[in-house]
Amino acid sequence: MNLQPYKELAIGMVRTGILGYGGGPSVIPLIRYEAVIRYKWMEDEEFGETLALANALPGPIATKMAAYLGYKRKGVSGAIVSVLAHILPSSIAIVALLGVMYTLKDSKYIAGMIAAVRPVIVVMLGIMAYEFALKAWKGLGKGFAILFGVLAFILLQLLQIHPGIVVMLFLGYGMFHLNLVQRYKRDKQSDKGVS
Repeated sequence: MNLQPYKELAIGMVRTGILGYGGGPSVIPLIRYEAVIRYKWMEDEEFGETLALANALPGPIATKMAAYLGYKRKGVSGAIVSVLAHILPSSIAIVALLGVMYTLKDSKYIAGMIAAVRPVIVVMLGIMAYEFALKAWKGLGKGFAILFGVLAFILLQLLQIHPGIVVMLFLGYGMFHLNLVQRYKRDKQSDKGVS
């Protein structure tokens, strides 16, 4: 029995579970690094699609991503190893450090440490957003990428529609996008042939 895939899953997900400070959104760039760059379990496009789908489902995003990666690599047993490796280290640390947290909750040093970590999270999320924007620009084209970006901003920020609903709307449109673009190109070429 080859245990190497399980070992990679465990190491990768322990890293994301321990280093992911600030909840699901801050863990996503770490999971992407492990899945796409370090271990090459999937391409960036598949990661983006998986992330979009995971955002539409209820529950913690990082745990869903860990489960998907484990299942993709080794089925149900891989999903179990991946999720446990992701959640156990931080769960044990939380239980062990709960008393210390209550003792130090008013400490200026702890508040300063937390404040210093936030800009790092912002930069990590910004880099990931920029890379996804470039891929959208390349895949959808300039006009659609800008239009969808503005539309997503309006739906999420101004109208405050739940992100899961917005993701489902865009996934629904995405099913028809390629067909529409190909039809448009065919019609355009047939118009040139007639002229």
